[in-house]
Amino acid sequence: MDIRTKTMGTITIADDHIIDIPDGLFGFEEYKRFALFDSEYEPLMWLQSLDEVNLAFLVIDPFLICNNYELDVDDATLSSIGIRKPADVHVMVIVTVPSDGRPVTADLQGPLVINRTNKKAMQTILSDTRWTTKFDILAALKNREENKC
Repeated sequence: MDIRTKTMGTITIADDHIIDIPDGLFGFEEYKRFALFDSEYEPLMWLQSLDEVNLAFLVIDPFLICNNYELDVDDATLSSIGIRKPADVHVMVIVTVPSDGRPVTADLQGPLVINRTNKKAMQTILSDTRWTTKFDILAALKNREENKC
């Protein structure tokens, strides 16, 4: 499938990279269909709206930047996107790259939970106070040998 992207022009992606977010993302509830594909800055990926070319987010697997990251989401909530077992779950978090030189951060408090099987997703808010919306990625990678974030 050919899609128009914010940063890479028109690209071709496989249909299994299309993600349906029935409730949208917080603040962007009207946008439901996205494509998830590799960015030019590995291990970051793009989450590109298929409805609005100018709406795209950098995302990352939180377990790559935080060894002890945990999600506590109840089964009833996960069942809304068809998740039946842990192996169905794929988690990504939105990355912010400020233009003013402030740290590059990840939103560990509001992860995107993707069902690997049916490609439905949801954004959830974690109540665990360990996770913040401004988790400094570079500082965490420097301290990675401690095996915690």
